[in-house]
Amino acid sequence: MDLDGARVVVAGASGVLGAAIARSLHGRGARLVLAGRDADRLAAVGVDAPVLTFDALDLERCAAVVDEAAELLGGLDVLVVAFGVAAFGPAEQAGDVITEHLLTVNTMAPMAMVRAAVPRFDGDGTAVVLSAILADHPTAGMAAYTASKAGLSAWLTAVRQEQRRQGVTVFDVRPPHIETGLADRAIEGEAPSMTAGATVEELVELVVDGIRDGRRELRYDLKERAFAGH
Repeated sequence: MDLDGARVVVAGASGVLGAAIARSLHGRGARLVLAGRDADRLAAVGVDAPVLTFDALDLERCAAVVDEAAELLGGLDVLVVAFGVAAFGPAEQAGDVITEHLLTVNTMAPMAMVRAAVPRFDGDGTAVVLSAILADHPTAGMAAYTASKAGLSAWLTAVRQEQRRQGVTVFDVRPPHIETGLADRAIEGEAPSMTAGATVEELVELVVDGIRDGRRELRYDLKERAFAGH
């Protein structure tokens, strides 16, 4: 995909990764709409682009943001979903409220956005969704968190199969732990000691290059300590 002039909505642009992805795409000539929960943080991204706000717990609003972005841009070529929440602790301690919160924000909200984006792509476009390495490596002390990411990744795989003939690319990004502050803002429990597997800059370059190159998957090989994908 030619990123110069591409019409892109970045959902989660108020976060560290989303903001960095937005700046990189803007630097390559993409036309952007920035979406996130905090309007002030969206304004601080440093990109001259329309701003839309949403709460990931409101699934109807998640879908509406994609439609509104497409209207502002005169169409849609790329959806980037770069938001989520974390939770830690033994499985038996993650009650229904915490589990529902995780599944709504990490699984159902991205689903709602992708569903809204597909018809806006008009048979050609890219949905980029950041899930997590947990989808490949279920981890003790993060059972509900793992489930929310694994469920999303499995859904993206199925949607990719459905949309292949329509020309829609589904790009599932499953990065390792990266220091963005997300773990420190967990909705439950305390994060264990974790070593960052990559930098924000490294991941952003791979994601943006992946959009350009039509990649379908980016994962992290724990044995090789390196990214892999196709």
